[in-house]
Amino acid sequence: MDTAVSSAGRKPIGGSSEFNDHRIYLGKPAALDLGTVPVTWTNRWETSSHVVPVRSAGEYSIAVSLGPNAAKFAENAAVGVVLRVDVIGDEPAGPQHDAPVVAKSDKKADNKGGSAAHADSGEAAGAGWTGTVTAAVGGAVVLAAGVRVRGDAAQVGHEDDKGWRVKRQRSRGRVASAALAALCAVAALPGQAWAAGEPSPYTYEPSAQPVKGAVVNTDAEQLKAGGTYKDSIKPGGKLFYRVVLDAKSNAYVSATAVPKLGTKVSYADELKVTLQDRDGNSCNYGTAQFQSAEFARPVGTYAHRTIDKDSTSCQEADTYYVLVERDSEATSSSEPWDLEIRHLTEPGLKAAGPTAAPENWPSASPEPPTGGPQERRGGTSFFSARGLKEGEWRDKIKPGETLFYKVPVDWGQQLFASADLSSAAGEGYVPNALAMAVYNPARGLVDSASDVAYDGKQKSTALDPLPPVAYENRFDSKDSVNGMRFAGWYYLRVSLNPAVEKEFGSNPLGLSLRLNVKGDAQSAPGYAGPAGDFEVTDDHLSAAESGQSSSEAEKSGTMQLVAAAGIGAGTVLVLGLGVWMLVARRRAAAGPPSAGQGADSGAPTQYGPPAAW
Repeated sequence: MDTAVSSAGRKPIGGSSEFNDHRIYLGKPAALDLGTVPVTWTNRWETSSHVVPVRSAGEYSIAVSLGPNAAKFAENAAVGVVLRVDVIGDEPAGPQHDAPVVAKSDKKADNKGGSAAHADSGEAAGAGWTGTVTAAVGGAVVLAAGVRVRGDAAQVGHEDDKGWRVKRQRSRGRVASAALAALCAVAALPGQAWAAGEPSPYTYEPSAQPVKGAVVNTDAEQLKAGGTYKDSIKPGGKLFYRVVLDAKSNAYVSATAVPKLGTKVSYADELKVTLQDRDGNSCNYGTAQFQSAEFARPVGTYAHRTIDKDSTSCQEADTYYVLVERDSEATSSSEPWDLEIRHLTEPGLKAAGPTAAPENWPSASPEPPTGGPQERRGGTSFFSARGLKEGEWRDKIKPGETLFYKVPVDWGQQLFASADLSSAAGEGYVPNALAMAVYNPARGLVDSASDVAYDGKQKSTALDPLPPVAYENRFDSKDSVNGMRFAGWYYLRVSLNPAVEKEFGSNPLGLSLRLNVKGDAQSAPGYAGPAGDFEVTDDHLSAAESGQSSSEAEKSGTMQLVAAAGIGAGTVLVLGLGVWMLVARRRAAAGPPSAGQGADSGAPTQYGPPAAW
């Protein structure tokens, strides 16, 4: 991590580690301090590079950059930063022409040209700022702060460094010690690697807003289309939310339950999501159960309103209610389940399309993927799921851990997926050790593979053949068919029973995923608006190729914006420096201002650096 200070004229202050500093970051808190000498008019005649730029009042900039290797300590490469800034001194800011030399102060920089940060070590009590910096390629500067410093900016009878015309006056200001007293890089923020030996936590979407489900529908808060929300639900809980739907779009509301790790769940523990009209009639509902794999892991389902010309229920533009329910056995843990709720809409069609679901599709198992296995680390949630394309992918999974992956499946394409668990030393038996499920782009549960019993030998499970993605699949009654209703990201969730640790130890086991995406991509249906989440774009294919998650894609877009802003700022800076040099040369040719230009007559004019700070 590096820091640097620039003057009001955007000139870097250099020549000493007191003004440009860096530290090695090892994932633990680290502190840096730097600052400036006092701002005075006469600093411009000094020769030291850390004194000359500190010549006028104005905005002094503090830049903070984080090297790309910081990504090793945090999955999202975000590290907390705290800035503490102090501007020290209340004395006259001379000598400025006839202003007196700065009087000594209890809080001044040392007289060797050292910064006030060193002269006033440990006493910074200025304004604080807390934020994050992101590991950037090449250590690009990604954060800058400005500090306004008062001093001897007023000049006599001519323009100052900013080109302002000022009147003849004597300035009183502050000794310009902009001291960055402490810059603390604290431990990595949420989204980082978890503690050794413990399963990873569920990574919520950063934009998720807190929402409070209501006991009665009239008190329900509104969920907006495209939004993601966070709540929690207790055993036996029933929570209402409100959505406003038009008469043209299909609507989806998903809920993902995240029980705490290690809590007890039972076969019939259930999460249910229902979409209701104002009369309490059910438009649609979905359920998710733990079934025979009785261990805590994220489970999810959705409810939807599908526009259907042959239906008369839930087709009107109106307010609808989402009811999320939790049903738990008496023997299950009573802790609340966290909820991640997402509301999406799918545009209607310009013209009526087919309404008959397909009856047949290819069901033969495809040939194993070619090219050999490749390494790809899974994410911990829908948001952090890693992209995969067709092929064989290797990972490691720890007892109690759940990993998420995502695969782009376009219109007309068919997804095949299987999972292999490696062998392990030791003897034992764990029923229902490995659980795998597939979710569609609206986070609706499509199907689950048969749970795998584990005895230390390699084991395998696979999803039943799913139909090719087609708009008309939505009119079938089976979830495994109507769930394949649109193109986009399809999510694989793979979980390992924590009981494996008791029988075979805590070391992670090898996990291999085989994926086949069969068929050529076909044209999308004639949507009446943007497809949104329900399409496969070049960005999807690129993320599947590189293994990028949604969180990494957001960071990539942010860094591109920062890079573009940096290029623009750099251009302005170069132009500004050119103007600054031109003005400086003209001043040098013109010489110092004379008394006829408004200088104080009868008072000695002093040039050159101050004798001491």
